[in-house]
Parts: sequence; structure tokens; C-alpha cells
Amino acid sequence: MYELFRNLGAWLVSGEQWTGPDGIGHRLVEHLQYSTLATLIAAAIALPVGLLIGHTGRGAFLAINLSSFGRALPTVGLVVLVFLAGGLSMWPVYIALVALAVPSIVTNTYAGMTAVDPEVRDAARGQGMRWHQVLLQVELPLAMPLIMTGLRLALTQVVATAAIAAYVSFGGLGRYVFDGLAQRDLVQVLGGAVLVAVVAVVLDLALSTLQRVLFRPHRLKGMGDTPSHPAKSAQEHTR
Repeated sequence: MYELFRNLGAWLVSGEQWTGPDGIGHRLVEHLQYSTLATLIAAAIALPVGLLIGHTGRGAFLAINLSSFGRALPTVGLVVLVFLAGGLSMWPVYIALVALAVPSIVTNTYAGMTAVDPEVRDAARGQGMRWHQVLLQVELPLAMPLIMTGLRLALTQVVATAAIAAYVSFGGLGRYVFDGLAQRDLVQVLGGAVLVAVVAVVLDLALSTLQRVLFRPHRLKGMGDTPSHPAKSAQEHTR
């Protein structure tokens, strides 16, 4: 075991391992590219759905259950299925990663919207705000902490799973895992797994810290501690 970890350390710090098209730097960029694009696509799909069902209260049961179904889908199985149907391309990978990311975003967006105090909504409407103004200027700012949590969880899950791109002969850090398995190179397999885990943890910690910095004061405003918040102004106006 000691010899294995010593070889792993040497593999990770080797200058040759970090350069070239097969180097860690290049594979890391590919991995982040797949993960970021898949998360953005998932957000473009899931955020409007979560905001809509949270604002109207309609379709919540169907949306949440479909999200849970998407979370239960086997990622590798979905990649293979789309690969067999559509051929060799990145689409199977992106479809699988998007399906993995959507549930967290939908669920947290919906939870954030339903957590908004109904009295705040009524106060905003009483001030004369239209439905889209209530949604964008009152509900959305108050729901942002939970929405950001959903985005952070989705990105972390996608980064941890994006290694499947190598399963259909594409790049990313998963290349080390699958190539290592094919070559029976345990050090390379372990190195790829460690790199994926480290990237996921670092991103999660960074986004968590950013979220606390950006949204803790905003959350206090949403609770009515700052008169300049539109919800607070609306509440005072109705009084």
C-alpha cells in the first residue's frame, strides 16, 4: 500500500504528466468544459421550470417526481443507450450529465420559491406590482440562496460524474481511469479518481464560500431587515 501511494505521488507531481495533449492540465480543461456546459444547459431547462411551478403552485407534483426519476437514472446506462441510438458523439455524455443536474436545480428552485413568505407576495401585489415584477423583484431575490445551493450541488455532481466522457472515447480526467483499467495500471486509475475527487471538492468549497459571501446579507434583506428591499417597501406601503 505504501508503495502504491508513493507511486501515486510521483505520478501526480511528474512534470511530464502535466504537459502535452494527454497531460493533467489539458484533461482538466476538458473535464471542466464538459461539466460547465452540461450544468449551464441543465440550468437553462430547470430554472424556468422551478420558478414557474414555485410561482404558480401548479405542476409541482409532476415536476418533482420527474426530477426524482431523472436522479434515479443510471448515468452510464443512459450514455450507452443514447450512444447506441445516436452514434459516437458527445451528445450521450451531455444528455446524461444534464439529466443528472436537472433534479437538484428544479428541487432547490421550487423549494426557494415556496419558502417566500406569502405575506411578502401579498404586500408586493398590494403595491401594484404585476406578476412578473413580483417574480423577478421579490420572489427571485429571496429564493436565490436556495437556488444557488441547487446550482452548486448540480455542478459538483456533474464534475464528479463527467469522467464518463472517457467511456465513449472522449477526454477529461476520466481518461486516466478508463485507460488505466485497460492497461491494468492501478496508479493511473487511482490518480484519475483522486483528481476528479479533488476538483469536485475544491469547486464545492469555492462555490459554498462564494455563496455565503454573496447571499448572507441578501438573505437578511429578504427577511425584512433592510427597508430598501422591494418586499419591505411593499409591506410598509400597504400598512
